[in-house]
Formats: sequence, C-alpha cells, structure tokens
Amino acid sequence: MHPQKKFHLVFSFVMGALMISIMTFVITLVNVGWGAHFLATWMKAFGVAYVVGVPVIFLLAPVARKITGRLLGVAA
Repeated sequence: MHPQKKFHLVFSFVMGALMISIMTFVITLVNVGWGAHFLATWMKAFGVAYVVGVPVIFLLAPVARKITGRLLGVAA
C-alpha cells in the first residue's frame, strides 16, 4: 500500500476514535444523563457511530481538504 494511502487510512481510524468518542460521550450525557446505564449506552452509541464515521471520514476528508484549500486560496 502506498504510504500516503496508508497514512490516510490510519488517520481515518485515529480521527474517528477521537472525534466520535467525544461526540458520543457528550450527546449520550445530554440525552440520558450520568446514571447506572451511561457507560453501556455510550459504548453502544460509540460502536454504531464508529462503524459509520470512519468510512465517512475516509471518503470526505480529501473533499474537505480541497474545499478548505479553495476557500483559503492555498494548495491542499
């Protein structure tokens, strides 16, 4: 696998884990509160979001870089 492709794939998994964990934590806390079932509910939400989110990051990150580059007038 080409190093740039490998970087993009690993980036997608890492960014997915970081972003999705924070977002699902906050949204789960807002929706169900800090209770006995919080951790199980959060882990379920994280699992679903990670399976959806990583492919979305993988597919859309290059698009976001191009749009950002055009908005700022720099090469992406």
